[in-house]
Amino acid sequence: MNRTPTVDDLVLAGTALAAGLLAGFLLRMLLRWLGGHAERTRWGGDDLLVDALRTVVPWVAITGGAAVGAAVLPFNGTVRRHISQSLTVLLIVVVTLAAARVITGLVRAVTQSRSAVAGSATIFVNITRVVVLAIGFLVGLQTLGISIAPLLTALGVGGLAVALALQDTLANLFAGVHILASKTVQPGDYIRLSSGEEGYVEDINWRQTAIRQLSNNLVIIPNGRLAGTNMTNYTRPEQQLTVLVQVGVGYDADLEHVEEVTSEVVAEVMAEITGAVPDHEPAVRFHTFGDSRIGFTVVLGVGEFSDQYRIQHEFIKRLHRRYRAEGIHIPAPTQRVELHRAATGGSAELPADLPADLPADLPEGAIPVQRGERAPGPRPRRHREPDGR
Repeated sequence: MNRTPTVDDLVLAGTALAAGLLAGFLLRMLLRWLGGHAERTRWGGDDLLVDALRTVVPWVAITGGAAVGAAVLPFNGTVRRHISQSLTVLLIVVVTLAAARVITGLVRAVTQSRSAVAGSATIFVNITRVVVLAIGFLVGLQTLGISIAPLLTALGVGGLAVALALQDTLANLFAGVHILASKTVQPGDYIRLSSGEEGYVEDINWRQTAIRQLSNNLVIIPNGRLAGTNMTNYTRPEQQLTVLVQVGVGYDADLEHVEEVTSEVVAEVMAEITGAVPDHEPAVRFHTFGDSRIGFTVVLGVGEFSDQYRIQHEFIKRLHRRYRAEGIHIPAPTQRVELHRAATGGSAELPADLPADLPADLPEGAIPVQRGERAPGPRPRRHREPDGR
């Protein structure tokens, strides 16, 4: 210090610091009130802005009061410089955290609005947060007088070693960015992989993709594998899809009547069942003369992939009930087996001790054999080796 601080100096410094604390408290209360009004608006950007100001503005008031108090006290130049640097670094940290919160909130809002689902693609959020925090860290070092050029050089050299050591992690990272940038898969889509996994995409982060199955189990798949496998997306380009139901009627059925009745049931299901497409045009297409039936396909409209099970369930019940009421027969598969008498060239003598439960329709020429006995006829010859065995 240049001189010993007096009571007036301490009072002025304390007053400045107290004024900064009071101003910070009052500003925070004011911004909380503004945040309540911002929540009632439809635009989400004002919520992010008020939340960032609620974090930054009180700290600005507090550091301002501390800076005024430090200026009143008789510190020498070195101490003043250190205090100024410390307060500046504190503001940089606060601003960096607030900026990271605001920017990641905007990125999250954009990803949610584009995918139109409740899930979020956290890979962009995480990358944005890391970039903002890294910039704030470098600015803080520069403010403290630490040169960041050697640090950037070391990071560049060390980045090569890290890239070689984390090849799989970086491959998954860039695969996730590619998947989201190409918009082939977005959170909320229902997908099925060629390896058999299927479900709703819950989240795509920096390393892996989480898929929620219909049984509410999560399947975790690395982004690299997801990008390199064959995949069916049942949500894109349209969420609505068609479901094919195979039906068959007997050969004695009036096909015109069958088509009319089936179309009426399809229209009824499309209009009354939740998840169906009301404006779906009923489609019945006959295609096969089967062994015991004439087969045809019924095309149903489904609003979303998981709705197909409920719609098929209701359609089959109603169609079966309607066919019974209309007298339309759905034959069960049958198979006819014919047994032909073998040409033996003579009559075979039947055993005297026939079983009591001998079938009445035993084909002519068939010889029943008791368990453990051989059927009449020549016995196979044994092949003998040259040494007489």
